[in-house]
Amino acid sequence: MIRELGKQNSIFNQFLYQLRDKDVQSDRMRFRRNLERLGEIFAYEISKELEYEQKEVITPLGVANMSLLKEQPLLATVLRAGLPLHQGLLNFFDDADNAFISAYRKYSKEEEEEFVIKLDYLSSPKVKERTLIISDPMLATGGSLVAAIKGMFELGKPKHLHVVTVLSAHEGIEALKKAFSKIPMTIWTGSVDDELTAKAYIVPGLGDAGDLAFGTKNDD
Repeated sequence: MIRELGKQNSIFNQFLYQLRDKDVQSDRMRFRRNLERLGEIFAYEISKELEYEQKEVITPLGVANMSLLKEQPLLATVLRAGLPLHQGLLNFFDDADNAFISAYRKYSKEEEEEFVIKLDYLSSPKVKERTLIISDPMLATGGSLVAAIKGMFELGKPKHLHVVTVLSAHEGIEALKKAFSKIPMTIWTGSVDDELTAKAYIVPGLGDAGDLAFGTKNDD
């Protein structure tokens, strides 16, 4: 399933608008905070899909029955751009286990438009039979997320995979569907944008989320 939250009229679109706006996004702190806010909204929406159980709570005046999460999900993110979005999810699932993956594009020195995905680092608890929520702001070709998720699956297969991304391209969505067709999966995104550039950047997109959040990096 694909859940495109930007199609709904909600405050979500105000934060997404500011992330896209080239003038507003020059404020790094605001950019990171808006990613975090979207993470919180995604977490709330995902929480509606999880399993619950009844528990009693003793109040000063009596006892109330309430529905609480049966178990906390496992939250994972792709470094470095995914950190603010991950923090938003963690703000709501505040007792969740966490996983971190380093996956990045390694461009060819001969052909600037050619790249491979390098997976350098993964820190995670066991994944088997858990609800896995993995976040990365941009789903372009899908290469980084596919590599990251496959790395996670070496620690076990989840019972359900939730992919959280602010902006997506059709190519990336299809890559995820093809790679994980045998796993129950929901893709949560703010918007599915029209196209990719030759360097696999989403258009209209918002630019490089990692650079906008944390500053430019040395790619040498």
